[in-house]
Amino acid sequence: MSKFIQVSYTPSMDYAQAWEKQKEIVRGIDAGEQEEHLLLLQHPPTYTIGSQRHPEHLLWNEQELAERGITLFQIDRGGDITYHGPGQLVGYPILLLDAAKGIDPHRYLRTLEQVIIDYLAEQGIEAGRKEEYTGVWIGDLKIAAIGIKFNKCRHRKGFITSHGFAFNISSGIQNEGFSGIVPCGIEQYGVTSLEDITGRTFTVEQVAQEILPHFMRHFEYAQPDEPLSL
Repeated sequence: MSKFIQVSYTPSMDYAQAWEKQKEIVRGIDAGEQEEHLLLLQHPPTYTIGSQRHPEHLLWNEQELAERGITLFQIDRGGDITYHGPGQLVGYPILLLDAAKGIDPHRYLRTLEQVIIDYLAEQGIEAGRKEEYTGVWIGDLKIAAIGIKFNKCRHRKGFITSHGFAFNISSGIQNEGFSGIVPCGIEQYGVTSLEDITGRTFTVEQVAQEILPHFMRHFEYAQPDEPLSL
């Protein structure tokens, strides 16, 4: 029997608001009061620094961040520093992983990557993984970053996921916020976007709609009866 999940798309949500919303849903799922969620959204320009804590990978000072309208957050996911901004599809799956079925963080991460890899294949793009790194890559260019957290349940046996993926859609995004950081702490490789790779035009809303069936299939959720409400 297929499981059900609540899916939403928000054109723009402040990072702090999205972070609090994730924590609220995690608590609700743990208490048995909320369904699993997939939050799809875009953020205003934001840098997030994960648990690896390498402040030297932020290249701009506070004044430069303020001039560019970029906010900075130290957060509780794994990984290094990354950028979120308009033209990027961010996905936060908040899922209950049952301890009785075995918790495999590596498998969960690889499944998230596969969702994006399969979507790119549908667009005629051969994407994959790069040894020793997370995320989705096209050659030596990263098109999607992954950073996740496993929240231990207090009232149920298992873990609840939070944070997720950031998939670059719009052309030129790599020359905007990414130029102020060493993305994910990886100096030798760059980043790219869906539009730059294909030469075609996409909206983030379109990609959110089109990638959803791949997510539902890989994580074995029931396909929605109607298109995602945007």
